[in-house]
Formats: sequence, structure tokens, C-alpha cells
Amino acid sequence: MLSIIIPTLNEEKYLFALLETIKKQNFKDYEIIVADAGSKDKTIEIAKNYGCKITSGGLPAKGRNEGAKIAKGDLLLFLDADIILPQNFLENLLNEFKKRNLDIASSPILANERRMDKLVYRFYNLWSRLTQRFLPHAADVILVKKKIYQIIGGFEEEIKLAEDHFFARKAKKTAKARYGFLNIAPVFTSSRRFEKDGRIRTCAKYILAEAYMVFFGSIKSNTFEYKFDHYTKNKKDI
Repeated sequence: MLSIIIPTLNEEKYLFALLETIKKQNFKDYEIIVADAGSKDKTIEIAKNYGCKITSGGLPAKGRNEGAKIAKGDLLLFLDADIILPQNFLENLLNEFKKRNLDIASSPILANERRMDKLVYRFYNLWSRLTQRFLPHAADVILVKKKIYQIIGGFEEEIKLAEDHFFARKAKKTAKARYGFLNIAPVFTSSRRFEKDGRIRTCAKYILAEAYMVFFGSIKSNTFEYKFDHYTKNKKDI
């Protein structure tokens, strides 16, 4: 079984679309766990309507860890709430994961509409593919064997930013896990971080965060001012 784990906080604007695309997948041997950090909107109601298991969460790392605690599957798939899966994504994801005999993997990401945002994510995808042998990246989509997750103790909850990338790098270094950036169709993500913080500022923040991690390790201070709840009201989702 595949355990799909989604950390949430006020995700009514996005969660429905993600769960709908999961429902339409031809692969069906999964459970969905929503780890919620105290949503005040209809997030929990939506999750229950789709038969998701509900558990308490927190920041993304804590939410993923709390979800993993009750997961029954041998494979854990961590998804951000604001993505949309393309057709046959789960089947293609698992097929390549098994074909390449991987222990942990991530997939390409693409923005929904805006050309500039698509360009940014295409650069991310290229960089992640080129560096996959020595510098793993894992954003929005992380597939990992439960035994690898357990060996490294899950996500480090004290990390303030890029805990997902650090998780992948720790798995490769500490657990000798085989990591791969998969050659499958990208998931589609919202542009809410760009809309909330500005495109130049957001790109600069993540470039600096990447450099910081390479030279100094995980980010455990609030230097980069990460906020979990990027839910934006009264703005068009582009």
C-alpha cells in the first residue's frame, strides 16, 4: 500500500483539487492522511468528504512526521496541498521508482499558468536533474520507503526552511539511500508563494538557502522568514 501524507493549514482553496486528481488516478492501492495544523476553514471537512484519515500536524516537517506515525503503507508519498497530479501520475511514479530500484525520489514541478513562474520551475527541474547524484532535491513530491524514513528518524522539525531537501540529502548520506529525480510528467503547483512574497524575493531566498545548505548545513534559524500558511484570500490563483 501507498500512504499519501499531506500537511495542511487553511487549504480549502487547494486541497479539493489535489484530492480530486488523486481520486481520478488509475492506481487505487493507497490511503490518504491529512495532518492538519489547526485550520479555521473547510480543510478538515473537505478531507473527510474524500475519506482521508485526519491527524494533528504543525509546520510541514511535523505534519509529515505525524502523518507517517499512522501510515500503514511500506511506501510514503508526501505531497504539498497546493499541487495537482497529472493523469496516471501515481502509476508512473511507482513504476519508475521500482524500475530504477530507488529508495527515495522526487518529481518535476511546473507552475499552473504564468510563463515566468513556469520558467523558474523549469530551471529548478533542470538543476535537480543535473545534481541528483550528489545533491538531492525534494520539493512538493517526496516518495520514500518507510524503512529509509525510519532509519533517518523522519523530518527534522527544528529546521525552518528546506527541510524537504535536507531530508533527501540526509537519506542519501546517512542511510545510503538511492535517490532519483524521476523522468515523469510534472505535477502542477500554485504560485501562491510568488504572489505572497514577490517573485524576485522568493527566488533570491531559495537561491541563498541552497547556498547556505551547501556550505553550512540545515537552516535552523528564522533568517529566511519562512511561513507555512501562504493561503491568500481574494487573489486569483495563478
